[in-house]
Amino acid sequence: MIVKSAEFVTSASIPSQYPSAVLPEIAFAGRSNVGKSSLINALLNRRHLVKTSSTPGRTRLINFFMINKAVIFVDLPGYGYAKVPMRLRKNWGPMVETYLSKRNTLKAVVLIIDIRRIPGSEEFSLIQWLSHMDIPWVPVLTKADKLPKTKQLKQQRSIGKALSVEENELILFSARTKKGKENVWKTLERFIGNLPPNDDGLLPTGEI
Repeated sequence: MIVKSAEFVTSASIPSQYPSAVLPEIAFAGRSNVGKSSLINALLNRRHLVKTSSTPGRTRLINFFMINKAVIFVDLPGYGYAKVPMRLRKNWGPMVETYLSKRNTLKAVVLIIDIRRIPGSEEFSLIQWLSHMDIPWVPVLTKADKLPKTKQLKQQRSIGKALSVEENELILFSARTKKGKENVWKTLERFIGNLPPNDDGLLPTGEI
């Protein structure tokens, strides 16, 4: 997809704060500090649209971004970071689950995994939940540039085995080199389709 416009729409914690369910949505999920914001920025050819931070756990709301007035990217809070206060961590689960289970315009979830880490219980629980809800998920292995090519392939095989998916289904990505960017877009376009944008591009809030 050629990105002509990309803009922040709103942040939300409850359904009444979501944009209207008009455009197809792609959600991005992953552990804190996995490179989620950098992935989204790279896909949109923007450096600072989605705020990045060296401190994990900074994304604490569900953030919506409108692309070409035709599709919405949804940045979900990162999970699995113990230093985030327990009160916030307890809120995140229900907040994200509510979005995933009730958003009828959600087309797929990009599951982001640091290529240097083997998936853990959080990833397996999310995959199981998405499969139960019949929500497609796209595995993307970020920070590929942190490993030499031989180790990239070794980790790709190991992660594929852990997730019980073919290794060629795992997209290797690097925000620094843009490796895998086109593959991510090609995969997402299968779910987005070729829907025309709204005439005015407006997304009033308050509807699910």
